[in-house]
Formats: sequence, C-alpha cells, structure tokens
Amino acid sequence: MNDLDLAHLKTTIQIARAAKKHGNQPFGALLIDAEGQIVAEAENTQITEQDCTGHAETNLLRMVGKTYSPQVLAACTLYASTEPCPMCAGAIFWSGVGRLVYALSSQRFYAFDGDKLNQLHLGCRDILAQGKRTVRIEGPALEDEVLAIF
Repeated sequence: MNDLDLAHLKTTIQIARAAKKHGNQPFGALLIDAEGQIVAEAENTQITEQDCTGHAETNLLRMVGKTYSPQVLAACTLYASTEPCPMCAGAIFWSGVGRLVYALSSQRFYAFDGDKLNQLHLGCRDILAQGKRTVRIEGPALEDEVLAIF
C-alpha cells in the first residue's frame, strides 16, 4: 500500500461521513481505473432506500457494471472504508475488479459494533480465496479514522 492508496482510502472515509449525514450507515466506496482516475464513488443507502443490499460496494458495482466490462474492471482498484462483507466480496469477485484496498477490518468493526444477528463473520480474504480468479487485497489501514465516524 502506498501514499496514493492511503489518499483514496481517506476519500472513502469522507464518503462514509456523507452516508452518515444522509441518514445511512457510514460506509463508502471508490473505484479507480488503471490510469488513476476516479471511475465512480458510492455510499451506503440501506436505510434511506430501505434496501438490505444497499452497501457502498454493491451500489458502486451496480453503477459501473452497466458501463464497464469485466476486462476493464480487472485493471481497476476498489477502495472501501470498511472491509467488504461476504455479499460485497462476492459482488467484487463477480464484477471482475482486480484489486481491493480497505481501511477498517471486519474483525475490528465487529468487535466495536457488537455481535448482532445480521452479521456473517467472514473476512473478504476468506470469501475471495474460494474463487478461481485472483483479487489482490490490501488492508487494513487507517482503522482508527473509520472507527471515529461510528
């Protein structure tokens, strides 16, 4: 992970703050292409859209999946403010995105958030390791900055 990765993670943290301000859970995602350009960003919309799948990562992938092929997405990096849940990890795999970088680990998030009935305590590495296509994963980083939003 380099300084540019950390800068993009800080952007996801800003997106997460915006999600909270809009009445949702504070999660944010950002997609960067091979040239380093922002392709899309998305925030969590579970509460305001009354959509249990309205996670930042799935919202982002729905947007870009209509425009970009898996071949283009293979050269992209998805940045997430928090380690993607099992649903989002699956969406990242099936989208074709080639790299994932996240800030807050699911382990620290669950320790902070408590043990709830609607949580699947599986890390994204465990999920993505089951596929035949490799998704490079880096993280966690900047965990305390993300936890401060909660």
